[in-house]
Amino acid sequence: MPNTTTFAAFKKQYLKVLKQYVPIVDRVHGSNHPEFHEVRQTFEAMVHKIDQAGAKHPALQQEFAQLRTITDTYRIPEDVCETYEAVYQMLGELDQAYHQTQ
Repeated sequence: MPNTTTFAAFKKQYLKVLKQYVPIVDRVHGSNHPEFHEVRQTFEAMVHKIDQAGAKHPALQQEFAQLRTITDTYRIPEDVCETYEAVYQMLGELDQAYHQTQ
């Protein structure tokens, strides 16, 4: 994806998919990757803020910082499925687009 893609475009493209994938990945991989429980909680907090913001730009700096810490900057573990990998990739792209929009 080009770096010019805005946070709003990524949000529109990824949010619905992430809402489906994050709980599934948590259920499937949470026992071997307990950090994903924190990823899910942080993601759910982000969704709440996005919903509250409506058309305005949500304040997600803290949540993205938490995600980078929890995930070691979206480093994908070797023993996970493609869906887990996709979640980290989408979150990373959202993070990058968010900070380019600042």
